[in-house]
Amino acid sequence: MNETTVNHESFTDLKFDDNGLIPAIVQDVETREVLMLAWMNAGSLQRTRETGEAWFWSRSRQELWHKGETSGNTQKVVGLRYDCDGDVLLVLVKPAGPACHTGERSCFYRTIPTIDKKDGK
Repeated sequence: MNETTVNHESFTDLKFDDNGLIPAIVQDVETREVLMLAWMNAGSLQRTRETGEAWFWSRSRQELWHKGETSGNTQKVVGLRYDCDGDVLLVLVKPAGPACHTGERSCFYRTIPTIDKKDGK
């Protein structure tokens, strides 16, 4: 994979993919619950930094989107972090409502049953 590294006065060594995107895990700063996974490009990251609210890149619509613009469920950004490889962002937020378009607090409300290795069930 051909990665692009972005160097900026406030963030260095971020690795965006071939489409100019980086995954952004959104986490409630108070409960530490993972709320959603979205994608950011340099523009949405800059807009997030400027406004203090979460902005992402919509891969389906090919445009920037302000989280909660239509629903009112905005996310106040209180911190931005990146992982040891520089290829994933962690966005720490105070949500104004549910993160999921279904109305669930988190997009990760569904579970896959695990198999108990001892019983094979």
